[in-house]
Amino acid sequence: MNNDIQGGLLMSIEVPENMEEVAMRTALLKTRGQDISENQVIKKAVFDALQMFVDQELDGHYDEVQFDGEELVIFDLMHNEIERVSPDEENFEADFKKNADKTLTKIEAAAHHAVGSR
Repeated sequence: MNNDIQGGLLMSIEVPENMEEVAMRTALLKTRGQDISENQVIKKAVFDALQMFVDQELDGHYDEVQFDGEELVIFDLMHNEIERVSPDEENFEADFKKNADKTLTKIEAAAHHAVGSR
């Protein structure tokens, strides 16, 4: 299996890419005793996806993603802010529910822009 296929498989298993996968992930975590909502799963999925895209662009984990309110911020190794991503709706959970593909494409483009601009 090549890295692209493995990466896509990992993304799908670990990071939900649509609402069906969010529901499955939420149910799985609840069976493991975690009290978690779909919104929490979506917020973590968007965060994890951006970190994965940044790591992929850099061929390793060098930059750090953090939430600042409802925005996602990418920081470099020196903890300088290099990119800020805002949701189109009131938050990324609403964006994801409205159009998961568009949301993931947006954050992938932000990762590419952040890394490619250096």
